[in-house]
Amino acid sequence: MTDSTSSHPPRNRPDATEAPQKRLSTSSPTSSSELADLKVRLHRSLRQYPDFPTPGILFEDILPLFSDPLLHKSLIRALELQVTDSYGQKQTPDVFVGLEARGFLFGPSLALKLGAGFVPVRKQGKLPGTTETAAFEKEYGKDFFQIQSDGIKPGQRVIIVDDIIATGGSAAAAGSLVKKLGGTLLGYIFILELDFLKGRDKLNAPVHTLLSSQGEGGSET
Repeated sequence: MTDSTSSHPPRNRPDATEAPQKRLSTSSPTSSSELADLKVRLHRSLRQYPDFPTPGILFEDILPLFSDPLLHKSLIRALELQVTDSYGQKQTPDVFVGLEARGFLFGPSLALKLGAGFVPVRKQGKLPGTTETAAFEKEYGKDFFQIQSDGIKPGQRVIIVDDIIATGGSAAAAGSLVKKLGGTLLGYIFILELDFLKGRDKLNAPVHTLLSSQGEGGSET
């Protein structure tokens, strides 16, 4: 199994001490095999908590991926490979947009790795300056996301990232904000997908996920 945690980066990747490069490698059998191995390693490290925070909910915990530095490095490498395999050189992202709050855990690192900017989407009232707003439905009513109006320039290519896609409402709201600012939405990337909730059906751009879980039953993210 390819070791993605080596201190020596592959020859076609820049060293961490060098300036990030806005170039994506094309998919290869080697990178596909490495990505498959990383997915197995990451999936084994997830934790599930039944009946949390309420009875009938199976809570998916991704935090172990960040508590171990080798797993954290493997996660960023897997996401990097997911982007390069999915989009190649012709659709290099200019900006990664991360959703509050767990999209902030890995979005900036992934953006830096691929030579892109990072822009946060936050709950209403948490960002200074002029903002754009989009509503989305939650179990007990509406909530609102905001993005700074100068966060994305017209024509910039954008990938939205978050930890888990469940019902898809919050991700769809973030996508509408990208389009309000004139960005070109390339797609969405998530660590984990709760397939049975069919959240990707609400999204109007390609969806890529590293892992899937929970074929049936309740969930909360």
